[in-house]
Amino acid sequence: MRIPRPLALAGLLTVTLALGACGSNKFERGVTGGALGTAAGAGVVALAGGPVLVGAAAGAVGGAAIGALTNECQIDLGPQRPNNC
Repeated sequence: MRIPRPLALAGLLTVTLALGACGSNKFERGVTGGALGTAAGAGVVALAGGPVLVGAAAGAVGGAAIGALTNECQIDLGPQRPNNC
């Protein structure tokens, strides 16, 4: 079964947003966001039947950007929320 392209892109965006910001400073969040985005992008596009490297690149850029441009009070998936939020 092949996943329609718009659904695959929506999945990529959702996964990137959900996993794109782990860490306590902009550098850590950018690096981990890029790494998680790479894996998520490659996985979603592989399931959709598209070019995996394109999905990995898009996920990396999206995850790194979201991670670096947000702070831990805006997107925080961990149980230890900072006191200053």
